[in-house]
Amino acid sequence: MTNLKNKNDTYTLSNGVRIPCIGYGTYKTPADETGKAAVLAALQLGFRHIDTATSYHNEEMVGCAIEESGIPRESLFITSKLWNDDQGYEETLAAFERSCQWLGTDYLDLYLIHWPICPGFQESWHERIWDTWRAFEKLYADGAIRAIGVSNFLPHHLDVLAQQADIMPMVDQLELNPSYQQREAVQYCKERSIQLEAWAPLMRGKAFSNQKLKAIAARHGKDVGQICVRWSLQKGFLPLPKSVHPERVKSNAEVFDFSLSAEEMETLDAMNTTTEYTFHPDHCDEWFRKPAR
Repeated sequence: MTNLKNKNDTYTLSNGVRIPCIGYGTYKTPADETGKAAVLAALQLGFRHIDTATSYHNEEMVGCAIEESGIPRESLFITSKLWNDDQGYEETLAAFERSCQWLGTDYLDLYLIHWPICPGFQESWHERIWDTWRAFEKLYADGAIRAIGVSNFLPHHLDVLAQQADIMPMVDQLELNPSYQQREAVQYCKERSIQLEAWAPLMRGKAFSNQKLKAIAARHGKDVGQICVRWSLQKGFLPLPKSVHPERVKSNAEVFDFSLSAEEMETLDAMNTTTEYTFHPDHCDEWFRKPAR
């Protein structure tokens, strides 16, 4: 995306809300002083888009870091995600209030359903999603959320949601990187003006041992992480790189002074597989249980 000049340039969502084109991801960022220092460092380095979730167990820490930063709330873009066991109409409303309390805010810029299928609801997930989305639409209509969306929803999940939705998601946050490109889901979302966000944009760390990525990075005088983030931006995705190391946080955003050539993009595109995923949305019961707090 050649029109993007820095990390706080924006994409425009389908409802007109502007969202910074790179976010600071907080998955696995600890809810302690180390984690708070990492979030503060990201804010001090100029990040204004912070992505968290109830299941990360760190919303309260993120809220403390934001308060300590002194940055006005209106200058920030804060995303959180509804955990699986909090799905359902009343449950969603209550979970949203808890997240806002932990984050120290009375509204969210973006709220996402974290996963489409809850453990224990494999046979009735359609109804569960419809009830949950009804609560999302209410919160959006009430002005408590500026934009609503989903995470890890594939086309068949979005088709089910569309059967009852008055408002379609503005965002779908997916695992997206050169080794797992989810092309069917990407095409589906682009055709419907659903902004794609990319979690695990650095291939869960595997990028740093990839020889093709190393060669491209050497040509540009960049590191492998920067190549992955740049690929994501040139695809029109919104990457969410994460790190607790300030030097890595800084470098992950230094991707606006170069472009990948068409040939280099083709090289990265050719790395695609259909198996290099972390968790598959249709099999959450194999991995997830309610997080302890």
